[in-house]
Amino acid sequence: MNDLDQLFENNARWAKAINEEDPTFFAKLAKQQAPEYLWIGCSDARVPANEIVGMLPGDLFVHRNVANVVLHTDLNCLSVIQYAVDVLKVKHILVTGHYGCGGVRASMRDDQLGLIDGWLRTIRDLYYKHRDHIASFPTEEAQVDRLCELNVVQQVANVSHTSIVQNAWHRGQALAVHGCIYGIKDGIWKNLNVTISSPEQLPAQYRLRPYRPV
Repeated sequence: MNDLDQLFENNARWAKAINEEDPTFFAKLAKQQAPEYLWIGCSDARVPANEIVGMLPGDLFVHRNVANVVLHTDLNCLSVIQYAVDVLKVKHILVTGHYGCGGVRASMRDDQLGLIDGWLRTIRDLYYKHRDHIASFPTEEAQVDRLCELNVVQQVANVSHTSIVQNAWHRGQALAVHGCIYGIKDGIWKNLNVTISSPEQLPAQYRLRPYRPV
């Protein structure tokens, strides 16, 4: 048996079940993509975006990378945000981390892992900044989980600091950036209550004036 045969069989059963429930589903899906949400999450295989929030294909635009990091130099992530905001006109950006994240844990240790060390550098910096606060938690797991939360808060800020998001606000576009975290042990998706929906919520040094071509 081909290594992928089981996956193709699973897909056939899934497509059949969807079609039986709604014979027009795939026809409607093929016509347009109009999600209201952009999910920025971790690549971890245990964190399936659509399933967590009970959404079908077409309801959620998704970008995933190791430890759900948003960097101002990452053209991949920024291109996804730009397309979601400017073209799809999403109303919500859901930055979602998860407890026990391996990338976050690695950023707290001195092991050398390779190329990913550079990717995780900003989380390592975040750990150093909050090292005393994190050390106050009694176990390594609790410390990792707290840094997972702080990482989400930082990435919400990073998304909000982009010219993409701020230009949407300047246009009067309804757009909110939310910070959430998922518990692999219990399946619960939690709001961290760090939503940003206007430039007035940003520190002054990160607010950008509306762009005016010279």
